[in-house]
Formats: sequence, structure tokens, C-alpha cells
Amino acid sequence: MYKETIATGKTVEEAVAAGASELQKPVDRVKFEIIEEARKGILGIGAADAKIKVYVENTPADIALDFIETLIKNMEVDATVTIDRQDNERASISVTGDNLGLLIGRHGDVLDSIQYLTTLAANKSSDEFYRITLDIENYREKRAKTLKALARRMSEKVLRYKKSFSLEPMNAYERRIVHSECQSITGVTTYSVGDGTDRKIIIAPEGKIAHQDKEKS
Repeated sequence: MYKETIATGKTVEEAVAAGASELQKPVDRVKFEIIEEARKGILGIGAADAKIKVYVENTPADIALDFIETLIKNMEVDATVTIDRQDNERASISVTGDNLGLLIGRHGDVLDSIQYLTTLAANKSSDEFYRITLDIENYREKRAKTLKALARRMSEKVLRYKKSFSLEPMNAYERRIVHSECQSITGVTTYSVGDGTDRKIIIAPEGKIAHQDKEKS
């Protein structure tokens, strides 16, 4: 999405600010080209403002950021949205603020939904799939630590009692974390059972798997 405007100001900085305001973008989110430099003139005679072209050329990451900012504004949530990393294939976006539990939901279910909708928005006008990873208040890292601790704790039970234990249903992202953590624990193995939102992980003694789902996901 490309938008541009012509703006003037006593300085280039002032003109950029005016153009950004007209495009309804922060100054750090616009680009500009100088058409005419500002001239001071002599005793005020011949003075002229700077004239520049201010424009925005939104990448999929910019579109995703705009989508999230609009969403939280409509929800009347006070938060800051930032693009942490981006390249030609993916972007990581974070949301920070106070009392953002509403945007995270139970075990991140609302967060995952927002990420899904944001990805759809970012790919609406794109021919190639662009991946968006969204995090809110560093939830994903905190959740990953919790899941790794759970995987180790349940693996200890499996080794102690020589029997399998099932975990609560998880999404594919969370299941991968558990599978990966258990791979480093000698004597246990993991597999997934169930479909859709009911899909969950079984941690079992190595070599004692019944009715294993071959896809570890």
C-alpha cells in the first residue's frame, strides 16, 4: 500500500512532521524526498519553505502492525505495538502495556487468534505467504519456560512409575516445545493423540508405546 503527500515547512524536519501528520503516521514510519530546500533569503527577501514529498510504502509487517494498532485502539486498550524483527519472509511483533490479559486469553488462545487474523491481514495483497509471529507482554517466552518445566516434571513421573501420562490439549506451537524438551530426556518418548483443539501429548516410557500417532506434532 503506497500513499504520498507534498508538505512544506520552515525546515525539512518540520515539513516531514507535517506530511506524516497528514498521512496519519508517526514520523519514524514515513519516508521522504526533498523537492526544494528551505531558503533563508536576505533580510527576509527570497525566503522559502522546504518542500518535500512524504510517503509510506507499507510492507506486510507494516500492514500487520497497523492492523494490531487499530484492533487495540478499538478495544480501548492502552498498549504499544512494535516490530522487533522483519525480513522478506517473516516479522516478529510485540505488544507491551499494563493489564493485557484480555489480549492473551487462557493459555494464549486469544493471542493465537489475533496472530492468525493479523497474518491474514498481512497476506491479503501478497502473492507469497508472509509469516507473522505476535507476542504480548513476553507471554510466549514465559509460556515456553512453563511448558519445558512441565515436560521435565512429567518425564520424571514417567520414569518413576514406568507408565505413560497425558498432558492437557495444546496447540501445535506448544506441542513442539514439549516434544523438543522431552527429546533430551533419556528413557522417555512422546507422541500426540486427538484432533484439532483436543490434540494432546502423551509422554511414555521409551519402547512402551501403544497406539502411537506417528506424527509428533
